Amino acid sequence: MVIQWFPGHMAKARREVTEKLKLIDIVYELVDARIPMSSRNPMIEEILKNKPRIMLLNKADKADSSVTKAWKQHFEKDGIPSLAINSVNGQGLNQILPASKELLKEKFDKMKAKGVKPRAIRALIVGIPNVGKSTLINRLAKKNIAKTGDRPGITTAQQWVKVGKELELLDTPGILWPKFEDELVGLRLAATGAIKDSIINLQDVAVYGLRFLEENYPERLKKRYDLEEIPEEIAALFDEIGKKRGCLMAGGEINYDKTTEVIIRDIRTEKFGPLSFEKPEDM
Repeated sequence: MVIQWFPGHMAKARREVTEKLKLIDIVYELVDARIPMSSRNPMIEEILKNKPRIMLLNKADKADSSVTKAWKQHFEKDGIPSLAINSVNGQGLNQILPASKELLKEKFDKMKAKGVKPRAIRALIVGIPNVGKSTLINRLAKKNIAKTGDRPGITTAQQWVKVGKELELLDTPGILWPKFEDELVGLRLAATGAIKDSIINLQDVAVYGLRFLEENYPERLKKRYDLEEIPEEIAALFDEIGKKRGCLMAGGEINYDKTTEVIIRDIRTEKFGPLSFEKPEDM
């Protein structure tokens, strides 16, 4: 399953980001805390070069907190400070400015020593579509500036947004890679709702989700679908869930499309509790 999805505006966004790097002091890289590596842009290192950066693990409320802790340590070991945040309810956002000031202290001290008038920190937020950039900007600016929605690829034009007197943000459209050859990356992105359902086989996503739950959170899977044991055969597991959830066609046969929808919806709406689909040690 190779998904090729690279709209023209994303190629343009990459060029624009490269140009805007000259104007900014720091980059906030926004990733989904449930899939920090799969929701990163593989070109990001090459694009950002040596800019100071803070990793923002968004949607932390939907992720397994012990795994998020491990991810924070992983990034910090690589010299990238990271914060677990939730851009919807504002959790962790008050740490962004202090962390930025700490990272940029040397640069701003030098400017001050040269007699340059103090100014706001200029930051660039980057992330793949649907990772929550617009919600974060609106939260920080306390206004509804950026367009938000659950449709991947909804942020379009670039704009500067003031956050109090000490921070200015550049909103940029998310950059998605030209294609992800790694099938697992595609499945993880689809399971969390980061890519359009129309470009992926949803049954594959449901199978991935069930296998993942069976391996990592078996008790939650059993509890959700009232299973005594988890059947080894995936078809038998689908049948059990279909029966329990009343996903039946005329004649009592299991409606697999409907069962697929139920499974994916349950994963995305946290019916299994907070889930992390990637751990640093698996990478």
